[in-house]
Amino acid sequence: MRWLLFPWLLVWFPFTASADVFRDELESVYRQWRDAVVRKDAATWQRATAPHRRMEVRNRIVSEKCAFPAAVFDLPAPPPTIDGLRFLESKQNGPTAKASYFGKVDFGVGGKPTDNLLVLSFVRGRSGWLYDRADFVSLAALPDVRKELAAGDLRYLAETPEAKPDGVVPPTPIEAPAAKTIAKVYAFCPGREVRVQVNKISRHRFANAQESEVVIGGAVDGVNEVQYTARRLEGSTGKEALAIRVYLMSEIAGVKPVKVYEYQVAEGGAVQPSGTGSFTVDAATAAKLQGR
Repeated sequence: MRWLLFPWLLVWFPFTASADVFRDELESVYRQWRDAVVRKDAATWQRATAPHRRMEVRNRIVSEKCAFPAAVFDLPAPPPTIDGLRFLESKQNGPTAKASYFGKVDFGVGGKPTDNLLVLSFVRGRSGWLYDRADFVSLAALPDVRKELAAGDLRYLAETPEAKPDGVVPPTPIEAPAAKTIAKVYAFCPGREVRVQVNKISRHRFANAQESEVVIGGAVDGVNEVQYTARRLEGSTGKEALAIRVYLMSEIAGVKPVKVYEYQVAEGGAVQPSGTGSFTVDAATAAKLQGR
């Protein structure tokens, strides 16, 4: 889960008639966006989605050699509905806004939903509000917060920066080329924040994580540049292990990914705060991806 954080003036809309109109406007945008996803309506999806988010989604899809916009709608289940959830509050900070809901958020993947928090984010476009993203906050480990929200006590939202709009609209990324070779960057970074950049196009942030992300634009033929930074997070010992890797992904069933770059430090080792490396995609690499 990722949050966009920025200290800024917060404008809070109290529960007045104008606040009701503001809430209705945000909810209308989300319902329009969700309905477009359900109906696989690409034109409406593009109109209802923030420009930077549209381009991020587009770049990720073509970087995995999938068809855009068709792959936008290739989901295991529709986005969660806000019908039946308890509206908590809506907040605006300049050109950004958030609407928070509490209840049984159902992602349609089985199991019995429990009471949790759903925060919808929006940005203002030329013609009105546009949908940006949804963040699901599990309250399984926060039973007291769950009780507070159920009782209408919103202290958790007031005290949590993640539930506040930051006032900053992210820039729209450049349009990345469709990938020729699918690549993924992987990081294992307990106790650290790691930022990785591949070919000065694909930017990634990992914090206290073990995960991978697709490389935007894929790997190119010839030399590919990898840059990284690593810094300790509060509470870490500074002795945790670290691994940063780039893999090329085969499109042939049964052929394993090919590791082409690695920076690894064992537990207790000295981690360089930054570094630059590279890997090469050549005929030998292509043969490995073909299983030869």
